[in-house]
Amino acid sequence: MRRIALAVATALLLSACGSGGGGAASQELSKDPVTLRFTWWGADERHKRTQQVIDAFQKKHPNITVKGEFKDWNGYWESLATTVAANDAPDIIQMDELYLSSYAERGALLDLGTATKYLKTADFDKTALDTGLVKGKQYALPVGLATYAIVANTDLFDQLKIKVPDDATWTWDDFKKVGEEVSKAGGGKITGVQSFGFDAGSLNIWARQQGAALFDDAGKVVVPENVLAGYWTYLRDLAKTGVAPAPSVTIERAGGSLDQSGTATNASALGTWWNTQLPSLATASGQKLKLLKLPGESQAASPGAYFKPSMYWSISSRSKHPAEAALFVDFLANSQEAADVLLTDRGIPANTKLRAAIAPKLGEYDKAAAEYLDSVKVGTAPRVTPNGASTIEAIIKRHTEEVLFDRQTPEQAAKTFITELQAEIDGA
Repeated sequence: MRRIALAVATALLLSACGSGGGGAASQELSKDPVTLRFTWWGADERHKRTQQVIDAFQKKHPNITVKGEFKDWNGYWESLATTVAANDAPDIIQMDELYLSSYAERGALLDLGTATKYLKTADFDKTALDTGLVKGKQYALPVGLATYAIVANTDLFDQLKIKVPDDATWTWDDFKKVGEEVSKAGGGKITGVQSFGFDAGSLNIWARQQGAALFDDAGKVVVPENVLAGYWTYLRDLAKTGVAPAPSVTIERAGGSLDQSGTATNASALGTWWNTQLPSLATASGQKLKLLKLPGESQAASPGAYFKPSMYWSISSRSKHPAEAALFVDFLANSQEAADVLLTDRGIPANTKLRAAIAPKLGEYDKAAAEYLDSVKVGTAPRVTPNGASTIEAIIKRHTEEVLFDRQTPEQAAKTFITELQAEIDGA
């Protein structure tokens, strides 16, 4: 990941800043033949679905040809960095939150606020749209949304004759207590909690519930040391009391695939996940799983929960056809025709109208994930990950390991985390 981030930063430094045109609003749709390049990452099933959408769009607009360019995750970012540096970026770009700020702040992306003639956003919640803002401008449109959740294995609770907790009122102390109850009843084979602390989602939630944030508007690390220390103290206590597995087991599972997790293997009754991961977890587990709201939300001054985009649609600022590119993004984001093909392949649609429209076509767990998204009260969107901070999850993971193995105190981890992450941002 670090290598990719550096490749992006280096390539963007080489590219010229600023927009290559006046945006889509300054242009009319051409009646002449137009060719657009559209790039995305994903597996074969995504490629097939995306091509179906491209075919449908081209049928409606026969003078516009859309050429798809797709790769796996790692190859995608190296290729995009190279094409941007060469002023040869694709017109439409599938963008990720970790890299949005890097590209937007260096002038590589079109301000979609200039494209409202062809790209409509009326069916998107403001809290969802705000996830694509960088310095007040809409450089990205969220495709799908997720929010953090607790996944509970209700079959395990029934097996151990323990009541599933009331997620409307529970606290983090309640979470620990029910986890302890499960671990004791599990006889060493089942732990109450699958330990977390390896992603930015859980840390964001912890900070937000205490009225803090990881970054300020300027991109500086501002999360207080005592908030971070509390986070790592809690994780350490889960492990030391047997509520979570031993550190060696936790680290091994954290480095594996979803199928190897405590939730998927039915080795932990409760786990922190994004709601959209529920279908994959249910398939791997083979047992009944249920999404629970986050502990601590009913006590927090403001919601810790927030919308996390699965990915975005962005348009290159160098596109020679920004109007046509905006028209195509509008088709991707707003048309029922596209939604019926894509369904939840790129996440639960951020477009609220389309989300409701595809609900009857979803399977049990996709539907449960969508219903959870609609039921959770979310707060304002966190500041987009600053340029240089795309390594944040690797830094979190390393500090969590240090604390779990008693190589650092939570207080030491808090101090070095802030110093290291700020250095990454300052050096970008």
